[in-house]
Amino acid sequence: MTQASPLPGNESTARSLLQQAQGRATPARVGVLGILLNANAALSHQEIEQTVHQQGLSVDRVTLYRALDWLVEQGLAHKIAGADRTWRYNAQAGTPHQHAHFHCKQCEQVFCLETLQPTLLFALPEGYRIDEVELNLQGLCPNCAKLL
Repeated sequence: MTQASPLPGNESTARSLLQQAQGRATPARVGVLGILLNANAALSHQEIEQTVHQQGLSVDRVTLYRALDWLVEQGLAHKIAGADRTWRYNAQAGTPHQHAHFHCKQCEQVFCLETLQPTLLFALPEGYRIDEVELNLQGLCPNCAKLL
């Protein structure tokens, strides 16, 4: 499981991003966005919920889901469907969500590979327009591959 530890400045960065999105900086939104900004991999709802409680924030499940949905709608985070059918969330911070995701089969973490941009090798029929591309790769992350 990936844990996000509180780092100095994550709250101010989260508040700044919320302000830029013209959204209310509720404790749940600030806390959740701060956790996502500090995570080294995409986090499941359960992992976010555990981290929220470890940080002493009082956020119930419904509020957490609403905060995550709002962050996704505003483009501050995106959600990734994992191979295990669990949604995972990652901070987006204004960057477009046009990159590949890597799911490690050993540790079950999902990583955004932002430098790997999917290239379309086909032409859509006339009239179709692509808004989003999702590319999911599976294998072993560098940490798990070292263990072999």
